[in-house]
Amino acid sequence: MKTMTDSDLYIAVICSSNMNRSMEAHAFLAKKGFRVKSFGTGDKVKLPGVSADRPNCYEFGVPYDDIYNDLIEKDKSFYTQNGLLHMLDRNRRIKQHPERFQASPERFDVIITCEERVYDQVVEWISSQPSLYSQPVHVINIDIQDNHEEATLGAFIISDLVTRMAQSSDLDNDIDELLNKFESKNQRSILNCVLFY
Repeated sequence: MKTMTDSDLYIAVICSSNMNRSMEAHAFLAKKGFRVKSFGTGDKVKLPGVSADRPNCYEFGVPYDDIYNDLIEKDKSFYTQNGLLHMLDRNRRIKQHPERFQASPERFDVIITCEERVYDQVVEWISSQPSLYSQPVHVINIDIQDNHEEATLGAFIISDLVTRMAQSSDLDNDIDELLNKFESKNQRSILNCVLFY
């Protein structure tokens, strides 16, 4: 049986802004030795503002450092209290800036999305590209609420799933049974499909 660290699975974890859920899972999986990248699918990177109708919006590619400094300038105590500065501090230790999935030329073995809308965007994007390589990609959605506690719990769950996938010697063949067991163990319904690059 393969161990986690000799798995050659290439994994993408995707949420809307590449800030909270995907980054928490990215950190978790990287620590366990998996080859992993994280992305967002939104048009902009959106973070909560001081009022619900005024979010902080940034372009993908703006460094986490710059976003961190911008929020400190705007209202350090508010963004410390709501956890955004802590989250950005974690993010900048993992990679330089949020990345948009639709701008990435890379091919993954497994893509895990953190909400149904993001799953739909990923499926739509891959399906709209010409299939050149006949390389399958498993796209799986696990709904995770966008808050710090759920992101941490979600990272555990995603890590558990990826570990099981890495231990399979024939993922394409085992995936359905593996996902069924996973669903009943975690009491979470998941969406999944296979697409081709």
